[in-house]
Amino acid sequence: MRDAVIVEAVRTPTGKRNGGLSGIHSADLSAHVLRALAERTGIDPAIVDDVVWGCVMQIGEQTFDIARTSVLSAGWPESVPGTTVDRQCGSSQQAVHFAAAGVISGQYDVAVAGGVEVMSRTPMGSSFTASPLGADYQARYGSDFPNQGEGAEQIADTWGFSRTQMDEFALRSHERAQAATESGAFTAQIAPVTNPDGVTITQDEGIRPGGTLEKLASLKPAFRPDGKITAANSSQISDGAAALLIMTSEKAASLGLTPIARFHTGVLAGVSPMPMLHAPMPATLKAFQKSGLGVADIGAYEVNEAFASVPLAWLKDIGADDKTVNPNGGAIALGHPLGGSGARLMTTLVHHMRDNGIRYGLQTMCEGGGQANATILELL
Repeated sequence: MRDAVIVEAVRTPTGKRNGGLSGIHSADLSAHVLRALAERTGIDPAIVDDVVWGCVMQIGEQTFDIARTSVLSAGWPESVPGTTVDRQCGSSQQAVHFAAAGVISGQYDVAVAGGVEVMSRTPMGSSFTASPLGADYQARYGSDFPNQGEGAEQIADTWGFSRTQMDEFALRSHERAQAATESGAFTAQIAPVTNPDGVTITQDEGIRPGGTLEKLASLKPAFRPDGKITAANSSQISDGAAALLIMTSEKAASLGLTPIARFHTGVLAGVSPMPMLHAPMPATLKAFQKSGLGVADIGAYEVNEAFASVPLAWLKDIGADDKTVNPNGGAIALGHPLGGSGARLMTTLVHHMRDNGIRYGLQTMCEGGGQANATILELL
């Protein structure tokens, strides 16, 4: 019976908007993590059957099937194909699902999954040159485009979270990310990037330690005049890429490679397009049902911090131990480079599981249109 195992996982540091990675083309940033995968494992890239790559704003520099452009930019053989996936913020988590499914089904023996977004160069919303909402959609849901910020406000209202609770969560995200950085928890997963100015970026740029509730309380609401969602308790606009090498355990053994984790369970869920951000809850429950595991079996969770209200609502519904959720901080501190975020979360999760001997880890994230992926990994 075929399986799918993760042999290596690597990411760039996450760059802040207009920061150290902003001068790098998205395909070149992707190529950087592809080369890092090959260098760390010693594989011949020619054995890769496909590169499945997440990217959300597929316009300008990020169009023309950036997966294939990235493969060629990495100097990999022209025989290696690539395809680009858009499941909004979960694009590269979905890329992992597709790659794992291809390996398990026998279509692939070796695949790479990952993603990229350089939001400094290709801003959020830049692909909307015309409305994606046709007449039938508008007849069902109205003509207003789904607003994730308003969705985050609605989640906060429905689940009963105050601004102070969300600001406290944001501060904790920065504290955990800073502690992880200082302890070296991110060192093995990051492939440092030297930018066109000759500066080498080795650490995530968005972490801001030393914040206070008083300082965060002074910020203006971002979406409602009297709202609770601010820039401080939302994910950051960021640049970054990440990649994972996936194959069968039999193939790994033949190559002399030691797998880190097995792809155990992958599911999807859908909810209404507004407020859209609560799909991680049904996705998580579906993953539990499909896997036969429960909340107590999972030793580490990655729940994307699109807005603080999302993981807080997830925690309230699922009942996980807060200490196991985003233990190294999340997108509020580390940033959210859209199409690269799913692979970034999984890279962080895989390394955390290995470093701490955690058998099962679960990742989930909210996605535009009212969707969510959930993935369970098993440490090997």
